Amino acid sequence: MRDKVDRGVSLGAQVADIIRQRIVRGELRPGDRLTEEGVAEEFQVSRGPVRDAVSQLSYEGLVEVRRPRGIYIIGLTADDVEQLYSLRAALERLAVNRAAEVRDDEAWQPMRDCVERMAAAADEGDHPAFQRADVRFHSLFYEMARHPRLLATWRQYEPTFAALLDVTINHDDDLHESAEAHRRLYDLVRGEDRGALERELVDHLKRAEDRMRLELLSRS
Repeated sequence: MRDKVDRGVSLGAQVADIIRQRIVRGELRPGDRLTEEGVAEEFQVSRGPVRDAVSQLSYEGLVEVRRPRGIYIIGLTADDVEQLYSLRAALERLAVNRAAEVRDDEAWQPMRDCVERMAAAADEGDHPAFQRADVRFHSLFYEMARHPRLLATWRQYEPTFAALLDVTINHDDDLHESAEAHRRLYDLVRGEDRGALERELVDHLKRAEDRMRLELLSRS
């Protein structure tokens, strides 16, 4: 079935999301060629949104524009995955440590809600709901860090990590272990042991990186 776009949401962002997911899933492989005309025709949009999508995907390192020949898929390599997760680890350690300084219990309610949504999604085996709550959980660290430049950097890469999670999460028949890992991370960020918090965060992201590496190996 052909992917469709919602006319009430940024068309360029939607086109980028769909192409990004196809790249991360391996449906579009390195060296595959797209054209503005072909993408515009598939999604029934003008070339403006297509150019916006390509610009974002090029920034993320997923495609390369070679004028006048077209748009070429770069895809993801093991080195790309290492770079993405090492960058995220650096960003998220800063975000988590700044967020941990927030003592207002009410400010943490959205994150508690994410933890509960993940637990409920694990009980129901609802992978899409778990994925949405997982991404939101981590995004809240950046929002609570009160560091606009840090948040802006995360926003640039958030769609890529959402697509990576969308792929790796479907390998888990049972999501309870992952739900519990997020609850543990939440408990640590609300506690006083910053060393334990940092170790848990690094381990948390390393497990995510390893899962994506295994996904890439399965395609070779």
